[in-house]
Amino acid sequence: MRTRADVLERLNAIQGRSGNILIVGGGVNGLGLYRDLALQGCPAVLIDKGDFASGTSAAPSRLIHGGLRYLETGEFALVKESVIERNHLLLNASHLVHPLRVWVPAFSWVGGAFSAALRFLRLKKTPGAKGIFVIKLGLSFFDRFGRSNQTMPRHRLVGSSEVRKRLSRLSNKVRAVAEYYDARVTHPERLALELAGDAERDCPESIAIPYMSLRSTIDGKVELYDEIGRQSFWLQPSIVVNCAGPWVDQVNRGLGIDCRLMGGTKGSHVVLERPDLAAKLDGLMLYFETHDHRACLIYALDKARVLLGTTDLRTSDPDNAVCSDSEIDYLFGVLEQVLPGVEPRRQEIVFSYAGVRPLPYNDGGATGAISRDHFLTTFGPDDDRPFAVVSLVGGKWTTYRACAAQMSDVVLRHCGRLRIHDTLEVEVGGGKGFSPKPYDLATRSQALAQSRRMEVDDATRLFNRYGSTAEAIAAEVEACNHERLTFAPDYFVGEIVWIVKNERVTRLADIILRRTLMAFENKASDGVIREVAGIAASTLKWRAAHMEYEISQTIDSLRLRHHVRIPLPI
Repeated sequence: MRTRADVLERLNAIQGRSGNILIVGGGVNGLGLYRDLALQGCPAVLIDKGDFASGTSAAPSRLIHGGLRYLETGEFALVKESVIERNHLLLNASHLVHPLRVWVPAFSWVGGAFSAALRFLRLKKTPGAKGIFVIKLGLSFFDRFGRSNQTMPRHRLVGSSEVRKRLSRLSNKVRAVAEYYDARVTHPERLALELAGDAERDCPESIAIPYMSLRSTIDGKVELYDEIGRQSFWLQPSIVVNCAGPWVDQVNRGLGIDCRLMGGTKGSHVVLERPDLAAKLDGLMLYFETHDHRACLIYALDKARVLLGTTDLRTSDPDNAVCSDSEIDYLFGVLEQVLPGVEPRRQEIVFSYAGVRPLPYNDGGATGAISRDHFLTTFGPDDDRPFAVVSLVGGKWTTYRACAAQMSDVVLRHCGRLRIHDTLEVEVGGGKGFSPKPYDLATRSQALAQSRRMEVDDATRLFNRYGSTAEAIAAEVEACNHERLTFAPDYFVGEIVWIVKNERVTRLADIILRRTLMAFENKASDGVIREVAGIAASTLKWRAAHMEYEISQTIDSLRLRHHVRIPLPI
């Protein structure tokens, strides 16, 4: 990817031109649209007031899932679309998207059958209890929807002896367990970023700029404000696509549109350092219903850590979404209901995060009953704004590609252009030419280790992190003499150098929180942050004072927003 200076120069060059396509929002849906349009040879300008994938797209349950629970509210079309998209992402982004075995415990055999039927038929909206027969019926639909390009086994009921052997702590109130397969994404922020890189490779005129906000509309031009350089650019668009997620209404107001579309709910997660739970849950997600009929989950991230989520609380303040103490209490409480005796403790939290789901405005009722599907609302040109605005309401990680294709078709029709490429089977980023099969990975790792004079384990780790992009990164690692980070030796100095040079890094937090998994993996110590800051400062020519500012801002964010314990300086 080009540097920030390069894309700003390109933006400056097109200020006087008309007919630009402007995408507001650099989450997965906005970046998906950016990538789809690029594949059609149709360049766009994409902006985000923060980093790419730093809002809602950075705060999912890290699942690429078929949406089993959406069957409860009768959203069959959404579930079918989700299952199909999941199956394709397992193939197109195989470096980051992997199968995940799921167990669904049920606390009754036939409970909730009548009310579930009413919800299936959309005669009732409030979520309710579900016995094993209702769950099995839903999974039968799930399997049927997944027949197209099927990539994983069908569902089954798990025998009690197998359940007790695997999860001896499972509540004795559980009557039966169903098993099915979904998928998890190990690094969603990276997958989103790769869409931008793919777009600019295929359509070099495309421009994606983080830390650029939309401020106002005057005389048919939109003011774009550079939050880093503190200067304005004026763009004359022919159409604006608002993919700002929970900030859609705020962006619309900047475009002269006063209409409430959004009514988001906050979802929070915590990462616990619990090797005992991680060992029991290795390769398995427990997806369970709570006493208030919400859906929660827990699964192992590695040999030491587990991810626990999620909440579903109404909010109108996406800028300040953090995992609250009351949400932690709630998550710990529901975990104890399904796994009595695990006794989670606050000091075991090594990371937390929260995001706001961009759901449609709804003034009452259970949050679980709000549709998770997406739709587009179009505002035509008027006297003060001579261009159309298309606003996206909703949108999920799993269905981003289908959603982007729908938006792209609207833009292409507006521009009088035809779609020339379908994106359904297009590989993403490091998924291009990559195979996660053990033999293929071992063979490729050995070849890379030999060609770049590194250990096979290091080559394998690079492939697991970056897919086929690992080969380019390994060249930088070799150029930096295979030097490792002192405080995080499983990362190479050259790895960080490559990221800073090639992935439009603007702030230190971009690296710690999104380009790598250092914070999420509990590796963001003061020493690591300062070491990475030094590499970024050297590559981006930061002054010493600016480097210290970035360090301070990053540490404050980790402490205040993510429950990361970094000792205060003495």
